[in-house]
Amino acid sequence: MKAVRFENSRILLTNAPVAEPDGQEALVKVAMAGICATDIEILNGYAQFSGTPGHEFAGIVQDAPGRRDLEGKRVVADINCGCGKCRWCICGDARHCETRTVIGIRGRNGAFAEYCTVPVSNLYVIPDSVETFRAVFAEPLAAALEITQQVHIINTARIAVLGDGKMGLLAALVLKHFSGRVMLLGRHPEKLAIAENQGIETIQTDKGSLPETAAGGSGQFDIVVEATGSPDGIQAALGLVRREGTVVVKTTSRNRSQIDLSSIVVNEIRLLGSRCGDIDLALRFLENRWVDVAALVEKIYSFSDFHEAFRHACRKGSLKVMLDFANP
Repeated sequence: MKAVRFENSRILLTNAPVAEPDGQEALVKVAMAGICATDIEILNGYAQFSGTPGHEFAGIVQDAPGRRDLEGKRVVADINCGCGKCRWCICGDARHCETRTVIGIRGRNGAFAEYCTVPVSNLYVIPDSVETFRAVFAEPLAAALEITQQVHIINTARIAVLGDGKMGLLAALVLKHFSGRVMLLGRHPEKLAIAENQGIETIQTDKGSLPETAAGGSGQFDIVVEATGSPDGIQAALGLVRREGTVVVKTTSRNRSQIDLSSIVVNEIRLLGSRCGDIDLALRFLENRWVDVAALVEKIYSFSDFHEAFRHACRKGSLKVMLDFANP
């Protein structure tokens, strides 16, 4: 099969054997995949991963020795694959299994290939009404929804989402269902317009500065979601959150962040990391069209044009770039 491999910050197009699934796994034929900011960070050294990347995908089960009922089904996957035996896995939260593998990120090949193997327990059947390209958003949408599972949000909560990239947009679109006072702050008018068209207030910021007009100035928001993709984003978020407020951090960067710990202590700010979420919940949002992800798709490339697609995804300000495997 044709597969992409990241190795020593290089992109290699290879021919690899198709893996045979064991009784706990399924062989999935990849239909479509999305290129994520994390994939770009991985190429540049984040997570020290070598292998086939790609964790946002939808496909069709070709072979599932232990679950023949899944064969032929369209599926997406929870990317965290636990050991099944530790206390985290026993409690149903493989995301924090200490020996977990993560599809396309940690110790397990991903979906930038014609086929990939996935534990059957990680698979979720895509509802018939959800198109395949929308289903690719299940993983990042679940990550956005995880904020709502970690923080108690009331309808009057003042929420700022900092960063108008793909995660920032998804977070804002999700949070508007939980609060009537969501604001998206970003630098790209065309991306802010996507949020505005779905009923979200926006403010355009200049690089390195935050507007005084944001809800009366910095320090006024109950919750700030940091989704800038920049190591400097956390400190910027701390300038927006009120005393005893919450900053939710979404950025994963190969570069270290520097923050003023004294402001966190003195203002008693809660700093919360937020990663992957509930795929089933994300599929429910997609099925009911509660979030319009179609507006986030910038371009779909054939898998054979991976290099061009990846270059496109690396452009500053790009939206979702996707790969179609129909003509690999």
